[in-house]
Amino acid sequence: MKFIIDILRGVVIGIANVIPGVSGGTLAVSMGIYDKIITSVNNLFKKFKQSIKTLLPYGIGIVLGIIGLSFAISFLFNNYPLPTVMLFIGLILGGIPVILKRVFASAAKKPNIPLCILFFVIFAAIIVLLPFIAGSEGEASDLTPGFLTVVKLLFAGIIASATMVVPGVSGSMILLALGYYNTVIDAIKNLVQAAVHFNFGNMLTPVAILLPFGIGVVLGIWLIAKLIAFLLARFEAYTYSAILGLVVASPYAIFTATKFTTPSVPVIIFSVIALAAGFLAAFFLARKGEELGKQEE
Repeated sequence: MKFIIDILRGVVIGIANVIPGVSGGTLAVSMGIYDKIITSVNNLFKKFKQSIKTLLPYGIGIVLGIIGLSFAISFLFNNYPLPTVMLFIGLILGGIPVILKRVFASAAKKPNIPLCILFFVIFAAIIVLLPFIAGSEGEASDLTPGFLTVVKLLFAGIIASATMVVPGVSGSMILLALGYYNTVIDAIKNLVQAAVHFNFGNMLTPVAILLPFGIGVVLGIWLIAKLIAFLLARFEAYTYSAILGLVVASPYAIFTATKFTTPSVPVIIFSVIALAAGFLAAFFLARKGEELGKQEE
């Protein structure tokens, strides 16, 4: 049962990571699995078997979310932006009780409260300002075949994955600003379509794009996991205060990154339902995961 729950959590993170403005890291925090993932990635070589056991269901879910469901989510996001955005905001808000629980638990170590508040305010402000700094869309990047292109894709993967891991920061939005978002999404879709039709010739171009990008993603996740694990170990209260600021400000960043038309009354009603559904889903996944985790211990 826990394996299935963890796959579902991974699916949510995977879908979030392909939508500009939505942070997969935020949803990982909201579902109560962020520090578990960071710890497992950080200890991948020290505790290989245990780390793989922890990361495998999340990894399966993330792949399913990105490859299997990105088509449907892209359609919903483009045609029904308000209900889709409200669903993700509900997922974020539903996990705030879990984050607050971590903040209060870390506060037992008697940190400097004004400093905690300062970190909260600073990182919330970063998320509010990020859409204006990053912009809505970057110029398309030159992907002429060659060594330089491989290096560009490698570093794009590192930057995107590092920001995807940080709660509140949308890796897809950063990728869009860098000019690689549409290229990567199209490569994923083309690879899936070619694989479904067993057209191996058409798989070469998307693989040539996704392979160096994927290597960069793995490196970026590993590097940022090391940094965050260090911060959680040494400055737990301040780190969680900063994470709370990132998460609380995320709905504003999502709205800023999304283009809306004036919604009709049925759309507004459906959006409220989507908000409630997202909240309940995140709350259930977080609580259920905690219960199953305690049972395993």
